[in-house]
Amino acid sequence: MKFAVLYFAAVLAAGTCFAQGEEKKPAEEPRYFRLDFVVKELEGGKVITARNYFTTGASQTREVSSIRTGDKVPLPTGSGGSYNFFDVGVNIDSRVLKATDTQLMLSVNADISSFVSAANSGSSMPPVVRQNRWSANVVVPLKRATTIFSADGASEKRQMQIEVTATPLL
Repeated sequence: MKFAVLYFAAVLAAGTCFAQGEEKKPAEEPRYFRLDFVVKELEGGKVITARNYFTTGASQTREVSSIRTGDKVPLPTGSGGSYNFFDVGVNIDSRVLKATDTQLMLSVNADISSFVSAANSGSSMPPVVRQNRWSANVVVPLKRATTIFSADGASEKRQMQIEVTATPLL
């Protein structure tokens, strides 16, 4: 029994000595970045529309930066004057995962949607909803516009792109 108590005390003392020898690294301060997103619609390689959005993000945090902009579009449900409302627009969520002196790793989720009304197409059909959704971890160089998502249209010869420019603040 004495041997077991002495052994336990020796193990406990050794563990304390090792724990004291470990150096704690000081926590790295968060770095802040301006994130400029450009949503482009192209046809035949030519930019038809470009919309700009920006937010900020910080390294060393788990915070998500969100951009929400759009419209609630009414669509008649039939007779009686009642409507269903559909959300269309731009939704971008981003989170800085890691920052170096030259690059930024981001987690980005984007949902871009729009209506093409029957009046514009000359058809008696109900409007069509265009929608693009992307989700990925991306690495972008600092201070340089980089296309992070691109998709051809499903029913038209158009292409949707998102580019981001990450600029350090402070």
